[in-house]
Amino acid sequence: MTLNRTALALAAIAAVLATTQAQAHARLVSASPASNSTSAAPKQIVLKFGERLQPRFSAFDVSRGGARVPMASAVGKDRQSLTATPAKPLAPGAYKVAWHAVTADTHRMQGSYSFTVR
Repeated sequence: MTLNRTALALAAIAAVLATTQAQAHARLVSASPASNSTSAAPKQIVLKFGERLQPRFSAFDVSRGGARVPMASAVGKDRQSLTATPAKPLAPGAYKVAWHAVTADTHRMQGSYSFTVR
């Protein structure tokens, strides 16, 4: 009977762990510049996520008026942030950040937000 209880307990623990991993999707927790903000041209754009990212599958693009702004994004050393430096200062106007990120659960999540440069 002890063996059955042990097996049942292990199965319950495995089920809880599997559920926890399945819920560990990439979630954007902060951004700089912030969503819907207006500010001077940022020197960097930084997106912070709630989970560690898979670098090969996580990035973002910035566009203005539908045209992509030249910059390359990279996963930070903390593996929870994406950072990009514009090739040249951003001109005044509205910008859209479109991101996609993958964490340990391998589910691709995506989102977008806008900010304005004055």
